[in-house]
Amino acid sequence: MSELKFKHVTKQYGDQAVLKGVDMTWAAGHLYGLLGRNGVGKSTLMRIVNNRTFATHGSVLLDGTSVVENEAAQNRIFLMSDAMLYPADRTVAWVFQITKALYGDFDDTRAAHLTRVFKLDPNQRLGRLSTGYKTIAKLIVALCVPCDFVLLDEPVLGLDAPFREQFYQELLATYTERPRTFVIATHLIEEIATLIDHVFVLADGRITLDEDTESLMAKGRVVSGPAGLVRDYLSGVNVLRTRSMGGMLTAYTLDAPLETPLPAGVTLEGMDLQRLFIELTAEVGTDED
Repeated sequence: MSELKFKHVTKQYGDQAVLKGVDMTWAAGHLYGLLGRNGVGKSTLMRIVNNRTFATHGSVLLDGTSVVENEAAQNRIFLMSDAMLYPADRTVAWVFQITKALYGDFDDTRAAHLTRVFKLDPNQRLGRLSTGYKTIAKLIVALCVPCDFVLLDEPVLGLDAPFREQFYQELLATYTERPRTFVIATHLIEEIATLIDHVFVLADGRITLDEDTESLMAKGRVVSGPAGLVRDYLSGVNVLRTRSMGGMLTAYTLDAPLETPLPAGVTLEGMDLQRLFIELTAEVGTDED
């Protein structure tokens, strides 16, 4: 089964290290979320996979072979980003045609369906499209290429809520019809929480979390109550962060002792993916309100 493997990938710009040794594997047939705060290197990592930039050290391997200047590997990888790589005077239909010429195949039927759904005129020139419709044109290409690995970097830039919801539905539809690997890097975490099956968190230049979404969501807990009782309940437990107000304490953890009876006055709740991401990428410690 195909996989993209990252081995100690680093990227340095002058004295600044953006990536400091990324190790992870993207396997076939998954919907991955690549999460991280602004500027941590998510886009850089995707561009390295697609040869738009190159790692300073380390390697990215597709089925054991480096992706660098490897035409066969690159024909199996597609990156959709905010960059518009096509001439402004060309039409959307031309983009579909050139994509077919470059990748050897293209889902014309799905492309026609998507242009109707999103009300995009395929004869419109790219330079005349709004930001949102430029995004839609690029998304249609991403959903119709025959690639095994499709990387979506902030894929819904400029789209309103109805179009974003429509895109997620169409992504699931094409994934169900022909499973392949999609990797979504986005700040709209709540919107993809029910879409992705695995989460990677990139922080401080490294992958700090690599876990199935379902198991991660089952572990995240918010413990609240009188400070002393909360501290006693979580004694010896790794706490991501705490917030205090007066004599009350709220603690965020992935390791709540669920087998221990909850003290009276202390509450235990789950965390959604957005809150989990915030706590996983916040500085460890106490945030006094």
